[in-house]
Amino acid sequence: MKKNFIVHLILTTIFLFSVRGEAFGYQLKAKDDLNREIEFLQTPQRIISLGPSLTEDLYLLGVEDRLVANTTYCKRPPQAEKIEKVGTVIEVNIEKIVSLKPDLILTTSLTNSKKIEKLKNLGIKVVDFPYAHNFSQLCKQFLELGQIVGREKEAEEIVHQAECQVESIKLRVEDLPKPKVFIQVGARPLFTAIEDSFVHNFIEFAGGINIASGVKSGLYSREKVLSQNPDFILIVTMGIVGEEEKEVWEKYNTLNAVINNRIYIVDSNKICSPTPVSFVMVLQEILDILHPDKGNK
Repeated sequence: MKKNFIVHLILTTIFLFSVRGEAFGYQLKAKDDLNREIEFLQTPQRIISLGPSLTEDLYLLGVEDRLVANTTYCKRPPQAEKIEKVGTVIEVNIEKIVSLKPDLILTTSLTNSKKIEKLKNLGIKVVDFPYAHNFSQLCKQFLELGQIVGREKEAEEIVHQAECQVESIKLRVEDLPKPKVFIQVGARPLFTAIEDSFVHNFIEFAGGINIASGVKSGLYSREKVLSQNPDFILIVTMGIVGEEEKEVWEKYNTLNAVINNRIYIVDSNKICSPTPVSFVMVLQEILDILHPDKGNK
């Protein structure tokens, strides 16, 4: 009897490995783009997201009904604001998280590492999604999440569509003159997006030149911006008042961006924590700014 049970268990395990996770509710093993091995006995049913883009990803994948909590920074889509809150993207309430009995916690590079370790030590499954340095990594992480929650096929379709849209935009601007762009993501001190960032991809894919390409640090000076004389200045409203910063730049009336009235304010919520879908939306917005005649074709 015992022998038959063991044989049956082995055969069942082999069978489960041979079928797609989303069909039977099992995702026994997955590997991400960093070759990390993630193992689940079944697809997670009680998920806590500690990152705005991760929360939005779950809605895109159609598993928002499994989301039991997120952070105060999770504002997209609007329904996400109504979900139970367990803290910010940095600091979280361990006791509240434990009380919600999650079987998966999604974290980001911003989450307090000590809190992450404490959660792991409590036996809770935690998967960390590090900062994506480019659009390609962003898509790979989305595919990883799709695999974890049993929505691999849906994730592949969403990524494929986003990649096709990005390629279409890149082709539209391929032979156009490339204006110089300065994108400001912080004011005190002045901070910009360097080449190793998906924010840089926004400028590059939309047919512009990031004047901070090639530098190692995002710390910048107004003097350096003046010397490079960008054609466009994009101000990301993250911790700064965009209109006030725009007024500061307008005082430098020798800048091409000022002379031609090309200083724009961009929503930080969209540009700083994109999903594959919102990446395309933001890219389209920046295309409309840099090349308005190509924006809607």
